[in-house]
Amino acid sequence: MKHILIMLLLVCSIPAMARGNKFDRGIEQKTFIPKGQWMVGASFSYSEHTDDNFKWLVMDDVSSTGYTFKVSPVVSYFIRDNIAIGGRVAYSRGLTDLGNLSLNLGDDLSFDLSDYKDKSHMVSGSFFIRTYLNLGDSKRFGLFNEARVTYGYGQSNVEDGTGDELKGTHQIKQNLNFGVAPGITCFINDYVAVEAAIDVLGLDFKWYDQKTNQVETGKRTSSGANFKINLLSINLGITFYL
Repeated sequence: MKHILIMLLLVCSIPAMARGNKFDRGIEQKTFIPKGQWMVGASFSYSEHTDDNFKWLVMDDVSSTGYTFKVSPVVSYFIRDNIAIGGRVAYSRGLTDLGNLSLNLGDDLSFDLSDYKDKSHMVSGSFFIRTYLNLGDSKRFGLFNEARVTYGYGQSNVEDGTGDELKGTHQIKQNLNFGVAPGITCFINDYVAVEAAIDVLGLDFKWYDQKTNQVETGKRTSSGANFKINLLSINLGITFYL
């Protein structure tokens, strides 16, 4: 076994000695986006739903309305060829107004939920470093990888019941995330590009503070590490290069 290791070391060292102790794999770094350019852009998403006496699986008599809205502007500067640093601000808002929901899990297990309303909004900011790599000799298509740190702060109000049975819960949520987001970009012309990125969670920390009926208080913290790619978290956006 020792002789085999020695032979492998000699085989690997001979080519390096012949090149003056320089290890060259033949990879040529090409400029996809040059130093000195600015990148500005934004992503936007909106969805809404309305259910009227809707039935699905074990859910009956579903009556609800709601929407989700998110906008995220971004700006960055290329400090070197194919390397940019920048920041992003995101604002999201959502509403779920559930008039009625019946769950039927069997003859002896069923319950109803009604008069439930959840309103929430959140603001987050992130700092990122992004590196680009063009596909072959193409100046139109390229890959990028974004490493970022994000802090978010949000509030939500939950109302349950009506009249004298009305209960209200106010919640403050904070989160800190360290993650990466690989993606692909496509230039429409010399100044405009569309891009798609997939979030890879990384490290995530969350803090919750609740107060119910202005009397009862509660706290919750959570943390996790996850480097799985979530195909449902694809973000689409348009960017301008100046």
